[in-house]
Amino acid sequence: MTWETRVVVREGVPSPDEVAVEEPLEIRVEGRALAVTLRTPGHDEELALGFLASEGVIEDRTDLAGLASVAANVVDCRLAAGVEAHRARLQRAERAVVASSACGLCGKTSLEAVRVRAPGPAVCVPLDHTVLSALPARLAAAQEGFRRTGGLHGAALLDGSGSLVVVREDVGRHNAVDKVLGWRMNHAADVAFALLVSSRAGFEIVQKARVAGLGTVVAVGAASTLAVDLAREEGMELLGFLRADGVNRYV
Repeated sequence: MTWETRVVVREGVPSPDEVAVEEPLEIRVEGRALAVTLRTPGHDEELALGFLASEGVIEDRTDLAGLASVAANVVDCRLAAGVEAHRARLQRAERAVVASSACGLCGKTSLEAVRVRAPGPAVCVPLDHTVLSALPARLAAAQEGFRRTGGLHGAALLDGSGSLVVVREDVGRHNAVDKVLGWRMNHAADVAFALLVSSRAGFEIVQKARVAGLGTVVAVGAASTLAVDLAREEGMELLGFLRADGVNRYV
């Protein structure tokens, strides 16, 4: 469950209201704390896996020997033998402060740590107008948590037909993206997908897609200048302000 029922007062009358759950998750690597993110509980191991990949600590699932929830709100990851290069990346990825649910880049220790280089090429997934026009309704229908609370972002992986292969929700838009990317590493690492987000497409969202090799990002919200610049630099297709009657293509 991604929500709790609380009592609120509207116009002097107490009534129940469903509120999105937000709790901290500590991500450890071999017992050593790497980051704390404020997230909606659920799919925590996917979140940790996607986070490690998008931070450049690992490149694929085989770089990890194990991944498990070791306590409430704690996931610990063990690197596979022979990945010393990744241990150096781990040190560069360490954060000095708690990351909030609002910003995937908050707490970076240096400007150089913001940019993560992708291990391979980005693969674009063409989506025609008919497919795009149907996506807002499809995503809304899949976001039960948002319907009940109004407080959760959504992220989905799309195939070329526009089918939502996997959908995840979270109070943090970057966490929702990490969850679907973690799912992909576990279930369909070699499949080309487009990334759909219910939020705006900021730099960190586009970068996460790029590091995962996804070349197409579609956002219900706006795109930022840094996101557009990164997409152009990397040969990605970035679309924003998705509506049933149109979309902005940033070229």
